[in-house]
Amino acid sequence: SSADFASGLSIFQKINDYFPVSFTEIILCFFFFFVVGYLIYATLYAATGSVVDSESDSQQYTMPVTIPLILSIILVPSISTNPNGQLAFWFSMIPLTSPIIMMVRLPAGVPLWQLLTSMGVAVLFLLFCIWAAAKIYRVGILMYGKKNSWREIFRWLKKA
Repeated sequence: SSADFASGLSIFQKINDYFPVSFTEIILCFFFFFVVGYLIYATLYAATGSVVDSESDSQQYTMPVTIPLILSIILVPSISTNPNGQLAFWFSMIPLTSPIIMMVRLPAGVPLWQLLTSMGVAVLFLLFCIWAAAKIYRVGILMYGKKNSWREIFRWLKKA
């Protein structure tokens, strides 16, 4: 209302009364989780692309990568109603769901140790994904014309 504006109470002060997290923290976390989440999914899809020859073959390999994204979007309403519950906590620690779930939890206030743990796990998982995608790409790109099974892909990861 105009009385609030005239008394010097800005919209940002009103928002800060309801949400304990600063806009700076939310923006920095958004950029971190966006970049790390993008890189994780990019490496997983690159590994998937090196395993298949045709678009029709890619469906069986991309679905396990896509399911965590779909699941995290489906869980947004329940997590936003209880942002500090067990479901919200555990899904914000899983690197494939944390980019979305942690951003839903942040406005309600997340303890610093949970935020840093989620970020650390996401970075470690990104490094693992880069390593795994490189190993899969090294072998998979040369297997043109051959149908690959999950067992064979896991065997590629074990090779030196």
